[in-house]
Amino acid sequence: MQCYSELTPPTAVTHSITLQFVPGTGTNLAVAKSSLLQIFRTKVVSTEIDAPQGSVQQSKTAARYEGRVVNDDDGLETSFLGGDSLGAKADRANSTKLVLLAEISLPGTITGLARIKTPKSTSGSDALLMAFKDARLGLVEWDAKRHALTTVSIHYYEQDELQGSPWAAHLGHYVNFLAADPGSRCAALKFGARNLAILPFKQADEDIDMGGWGEDLNSSRPTKDGPSAVINGTSNIEDTPYSPSFVLRLSNLDPSLLHPVHLAFLHEYREPTFGILSSTKGASNSLGRRDHFSYMVFTLDLQQKASTTILSVSGLPQDLFRVVALPAPVGGALLVGANELIHIDQSGKPNGVAVNPLTKQTTSFGLVDQSDLNLRLEGCAIEVLTADLGELLIILNNGRMALVTFRIDGRTVSGLDVKLLPSDTNKGDSLVFGWTRKQSQTTRRQSRIPDVDLDIDLDDEEIEDDDDDLYGEEPAARQEAVSVASIAKNGDISFRIHDRLLSIAPIQKITYGQPAWLPDSEEERNSSGVSSELQMVCAVGRSQSGSLAVMNLEMQPKVVGKFDFPEARGLWTVSAKKPIPKSLQGDKGGNAIGNDYDTSGQYDKFMIVAKVDLDGYETSDVYALTAAGFETLAGTEFEPAAGFTVEAGMMGKDNRIIQVLKLEVRCYDGDLGLSQIIPMLDEETGHEPRVISASIADPFLLLVRDDLSIMIIVANFVQNGVELEEVEKEEGTSLFRTKWLTGCLYTDTNGVFADEAAGKGVGPGNNILMFLLCADGALHVSRFDLTRPVYVAKDLSHIPPGLSADFTARKGTAKEKVAEILVADLGDTAYKSPHLILRHANDDLTLYQPFRFQNGTASSLSESLFFRKLPNSTFAKAPEEIPQDDTTNQPRFLPMRRCNNISGYSTVFLPGASPSFIMKTSKSAPRVIGLQGSGVQAMSSFHTEGCEHGFIYADSHGIARVTQIPSDCSYAELGISVKKIPVNVDIDAVAYHPPSRSYVIACNTAEPFELPKDDDYHKEWARETLAFKPMVDRGVLKLMNPITWTVIDTVEMESCETILCVETLNLEISESTNERKQLITVGTALCKGEDLPTRGHVYVFDVAEVIPQPGRPETNMKLKLVAKEDIPRGAVTALSEVGTQGLMLVAQGQKCMVRGLKEDGTLLPVAFMDMNCYVTSVKELAGTGLCLIADAFKGVWFTGYTEEPYKMILFGKSSTKLEVLNADFLPDGKELYIVASDADGHVHILQFNPEHPKSLQGHLLLHRTTFNTGAHHPTSSLLLPATAGTLDQSRGGGEEDGEGDDDGNTQKRSPQVLLLASPTGVIAALRPLSESAYRRLSSLATQLTTSLLHPAGLNPKGYRMPSMSCPPAGVDAGIGRNIVDGSMLERFTELGTGRRGEVTGRAGYNSADEIRTELEGVLKWAGLDYF
Repeated sequence: MQCYSELTPPTAVTHSITLQFVPGTGTNLAVAKSSLLQIFRTKVVSTEIDAPQGSVQQSKTAARYEGRVVNDDDGLETSFLGGDSLGAKADRANSTKLVLLAEISLPGTITGLARIKTPKSTSGSDALLMAFKDARLGLVEWDAKRHALTTVSIHYYEQDELQGSPWAAHLGHYVNFLAADPGSRCAALKFGARNLAILPFKQADEDIDMGGWGEDLNSSRPTKDGPSAVINGTSNIEDTPYSPSFVLRLSNLDPSLLHPVHLAFLHEYREPTFGILSSTKGASNSLGRRDHFSYMVFTLDLQQKASTTILSVSGLPQDLFRVVALPAPVGGALLVGANELIHIDQSGKPNGVAVNPLTKQTTSFGLVDQSDLNLRLEGCAIEVLTADLGELLIILNNGRMALVTFRIDGRTVSGLDVKLLPSDTNKGDSLVFGWTRKQSQTTRRQSRIPDVDLDIDLDDEEIEDDDDDLYGEEPAARQEAVSVASIAKNGDISFRIHDRLLSIAPIQKITYGQPAWLPDSEEERNSSGVSSELQMVCAVGRSQSGSLAVMNLEMQPKVVGKFDFPEARGLWTVSAKKPIPKSLQGDKGGNAIGNDYDTSGQYDKFMIVAKVDLDGYETSDVYALTAAGFETLAGTEFEPAAGFTVEAGMMGKDNRIIQVLKLEVRCYDGDLGLSQIIPMLDEETGHEPRVISASIADPFLLLVRDDLSIMIIVANFVQNGVELEEVEKEEGTSLFRTKWLTGCLYTDTNGVFADEAAGKGVGPGNNILMFLLCADGALHVSRFDLTRPVYVAKDLSHIPPGLSADFTARKGTAKEKVAEILVADLGDTAYKSPHLILRHANDDLTLYQPFRFQNGTASSLSESLFFRKLPNSTFAKAPEEIPQDDTTNQPRFLPMRRCNNISGYSTVFLPGASPSFIMKTSKSAPRVIGLQGSGVQAMSSFHTEGCEHGFIYADSHGIARVTQIPSDCSYAELGISVKKIPVNVDIDAVAYHPPSRSYVIACNTAEPFELPKDDDYHKEWARETLAFKPMVDRGVLKLMNPITWTVIDTVEMESCETILCVETLNLEISESTNERKQLITVGTALCKGEDLPTRGHVYVFDVAEVIPQPGRPETNMKLKLVAKEDIPRGAVTALSEVGTQGLMLVAQGQKCMVRGLKEDGTLLPVAFMDMNCYVTSVKELAGTGLCLIADAFKGVWFTGYTEEPYKMILFGKSSTKLEVLNADFLPDGKELYIVASDADGHVHILQFNPEHPKSLQGHLLLHRTTFNTGAHHPTSSLLLPATAGTLDQSRGGGEEDGEGDDDGNTQKRSPQVLLLASPTGVIAALRPLSESAYRRLSSLATQLTTSLLHPAGLNPKGYRMPSMSCPPAGVDAGIGRNIVDGSMLERFTELGTGRRGEVTGRAGYNSADEIRTELEGVLKWAGLDYF
């Protein structure tokens, strides 16, 4: 069988909501991405923005100042001339950034989010109600003690008795949506055809927001501290925040509710009240139906489970699709249609506006004409911008913005206006906007003048006494008769992008190519050894946000320079203050001295290198860093022969350079003058232990020695400067008597480890902590002003999911060997936070996030500090085997390196055979990103004028590189390197042309549709005066050079001609010489309306070399048309190679035809096969003639092509009820599987076996299994070979699977990996497994399903099962087998060592290392190392 694993998380945002979810973090943003839930908080940071126009003089001044600063060697001009004011390069403004608090992967598809305020919340914050596909609800809260989600309740409405009539369609065929009451009194889930599930929530005081009600009314309500009422006596659990839910038939509410469209709960009502948009008949343009929609408002009685109709408005346009509830002072609801906006107030009075000229032809409803806006509201998003001013923000489907304002007279709405806003949202990512209102001085003065001319006559308002019982208290804002539109008109709103969430959705097509550089360029030479063989390129986005996403598995650094440095074993860059001469020491003490005497913001000056020569002799050397490179430093007191450097850094407020050797610690001043030596020799005992690791946190230095003892050195300021001294060993402490394996120092700048009970905050001297791991596996956290540790976690070596001071592991459980611990800040310039990093003996990493939880007002650190294990399924690479006689390259322990600023990242680098960065941004969780190339044996940050905030490293091949992290790539968001190339048009396909190393992109641009003016049968078409014309796509073929990622050639198709497919095929171009060439083939569709037949074209292009443009050497290629074939019937929907003679298979209309390229530029048909409806995919198993043809409505056909004679033969086909979006082959040794994905997200595994009795001699394909991908429907696939040594680990030998030939020789497999791309941004891999590996991994997934907690009470196994509406794909022959869920296997690392041992034995493994080896071959990007 196979294993399905998701390689990238979903990036398309489907739902979002703001709520008070995590205590102490303000307003949170909950973002749903299909099956991923992210919780954010906001943080305001100061960022640079583009300078405003008109600041030319300021930029000139800054330019002159920059020229003076370049020659300011001593920094004197900067100090005395006020450099901060003169050298401002850009304006700065406050920006709101998102900070990720939690990221939860859900085994379900989220279809709705709602904020619920419950009085009995454990955290005192809001609860989050999530709706899932197939009528499920989950209520979750934030558990502050676990720092994770906790499930409050689960609600299922999938029972057959709730589905209505027996002939009703399955739940998956209906649109289910969730709505919640603004007062959190109940929530409603519309599911099925006409079902409405009501979930009431208990309220401590139902009238808490109704301050105007009488005291006698409030007294009858239960108090906040009293027990909750039991509804109808059916609930005996009074602690639950909800009451028993019930289901209402919409037809019982009103017989006209036959076709519900949308509903929303309204504001300002005493009881839960919702407005619903529905009709008695389905919407249809072809049947001539108009204005048959109605809007009705119902109020619910939760006690009696009944409802009352308040108002009804009929005759509404049939293109309405959404109800938006509006808060005070506007109130009522806004009905959103494709061509209009209609507001219905609380009395049923409608006010509408038409936003395009088509409205007049689709409805007779009375609307204000604003048709000159030409807006298309399909798929738009609407949100309240300012409730007090009654402003709504509309974001259209194409990214444009519009502002909706209401005109309010008294307490009634007299009209609404729509105004377009300038915006730039075509970025392809999810954006966070901030807005400001610019007002002139006159406007500001006028806004403070009271409106004395307004005459308010409340007696004219027709308000009945019955309405007083329905509406809440009248807001004060509505008692003032003001025109909201006039106020908004005085101030123009401007938007600015504050933050963005990376998105690679939807993925239209996936391909691969080779990296390219300018020939013989320095960049090409520097990239040798740090670039991958191939790069994955995806066509992502839609409309103007179309882009190319270039992906690599590991970071490919930008190399500034490289040189041979085979003896380097350690690198440290330092920059210390120079000793101030006595002549400059005055009253100011050097405060006004230049940059040489101050390290704040200056470049690194020295680099200390630990070396091992060819004879194995260990030395250390120092180099001066200059703008030109490195210089050997002479004339200093630095002694190379002193030994091997273990650690180096700065102490004494950057006044001293510290060099830690194995047998001593040396201290230098800023000119490398030796000031002090501290030996490791114990004068009393004569023992001289060696230093194995060191950690510096000014003013302390921690040394861990080979006898498992530690030494602490402190830097004290004396009269002559800085002096180092060893911290005395007090007799009463066990700090110096305990055996320590590893340790580190950490400066707590965020106050995460502050001990409030002891008064230890983040001040100087109190914020430095020492983390030590003792020999028995306990973690000790100490401060230097205390004799005892402030925090002790006894069982860290058991790697528990949650670590606390009172955690105790089960006796007898195995311990993990931890080689190193490190506490470091991870993040970027916007936000960074501390993390505890455990390094195992095999270089695997475990990450813990510390958090605080206090039961009381002030708790000690041991009672309030907790650690939560973060998910990390990245495995370290195995080290290369080194000959034993090679003494210089023997592996040695290389500690992790903490880097505070590398291209803006606060990161940690893991050296060794698996070099990696632990990277995190404010919007992502920590990810382990590998560094492209061989192993690393030395690394350090590197900040010079020629390489700002970069790093230098020496690899295992003896090459040192000065590099930077590319600024145009994203890493932590997806766990891989992603570079987005904006194309700014809709991209449907992309293909790589290997001979020219270029990419061909199929784009489609929208243009107005023009009726043919010369049609003889329709003379009236020539007199068409329609201003609001329909938009149709026009294909554009673009040639992109990957060196500069710019478009160098463009070919436009005919009007109304759309490009459907682009492939690079190896075609025969000469019948006489049989010469072949890789050419670009393009299939198009020419559609000009329903009454004209669809035609198509097949284009064949070659990439020819031309003379490049001056100054643009990359423009040396153009597309050359080789052949063009007109297809009179049907569109060309798919293309593929076929056979061994260089022919192509063309899916044209209802036929699949084999064509050959002739020398005269025509395509000669040689064989064909009649198809059913519409071919969505055509694939051939390379060089075999075996083809897959997928139909959009009639399943999959497995065919064969023969060349003597030319003929296509149908071997077998699947069920004719299968709607197939994509199909591909998956070879597995001698077995050949067919992978088909349908429109519901199911992946079907089929097989052709004519010997099976149920297959009718092969005419019916065997159905092996079906796997549900949820919302991640595979629409594109790519079959790739797997590298050797990866999948073989999980496949077993060939003899085990019976793959020997007739002579008894074992045939070696050639493993394959099938990549699947979906519109949600998920890239998944489907890998074949051997029989033994499948049994073990399937058992492991079952054990993990029962051992782990699943958020929102979801069932991972049920999530992967096919839905009830899934038709059978073929003859069932699966015998109950399923595809192994790789998402569940990834969670194996969440278990502690004790639980791992239990699961290991139950799943049939001998040890956890055996599981790790097998998971390494099937998870993530295993077998795809060439990317």
